[in-house]
Amino acid sequence: MNDDQLLRYSRHILLDPIGIEGQRALLQSHALVVGMGGLGSPAALYLGTAGVGRLTLADDDRVDLTNLQRQIIHATDRVGSPKVESAALSLKALNPDLLVHAVQERLLGERLDACVARADVVLDCSDNFATRQALNAACVRHAKPLVSGAAIGFDGQIAVYDTRLPDSPCYACVFPAHIQPEAVRCATMGVFAPLVGIIGSMQAAEALKLLLGLPGTLTGRLQMLDAARMQWSEIQLTRDPACTCCNSRPMPSGAAFPAAQSP
Repeated sequence: MNDDQLLRYSRHILLDPIGIEGQRALLQSHALVVGMGGLGSPAALYLGTAGVGRLTLADDDRVDLTNLQRQIIHATDRVGSPKVESAALSLKALNPDLLVHAVQERLLGERLDACVARADVVLDCSDNFATRQALNAACVRHAKPLVSGAAIGFDGQIAVYDTRLPDSPCYACVFPAHIQPEAVRCATMGVFAPLVGIIGSMQAAEALKLLLGLPGTLTGRLQMLDAARMQWSEIQLTRDPACTCCNSRPMPSGAAFPAAQSP
């Protein structure tokens, strides 16, 4: 690291679990963020300011005025611009040393596989069930940890799916692909603006911990937030041996909202 980097990341370096070696590891790492909306905005901002050296941002949408209530990486003068380009501008303004690859498309097929294969960690900040399933399957194929978040109304949830570990379920173990949930979107249901900030920031925190090899991640744990009462609940997740994606074992029944979308 050069002198400017030592100064920029000094508050991380002061933390014993990170230090210079940990910060150097972040600078050499690569995160894929799928979805540059309410969750992807804070997630990408914190990854970029924390010093993750390379970010790939994927989204096929454009900035809309209704987004600005919660999608803090965008700005009014960028309404109509591709979200990935808007996000790249914000990130580079905060940290000029970042390498940002903007992918203005909905990742599918070989393109999705290629992006996942190159990343060290993947953040699912998407807004539809099909993308979540495809992203999960690619992470299973390439043995990449997946940090999944969702939010709608006043309800949020977050979990880490890391099938590099023998007992960790994948997303499809918890929300099977053949059980298609009813779509719930913020355009019709609304979303509490700070909620996506909370969940998206937590996604960044979990991704950083994974990149640093720190213990205590949300692997195998689904945390759910009722932001109206500011109360958390948690479900322990297990593998499903009937899972068509990773051949694992069923999780215990419990409340969750697989239809919740990240707005």
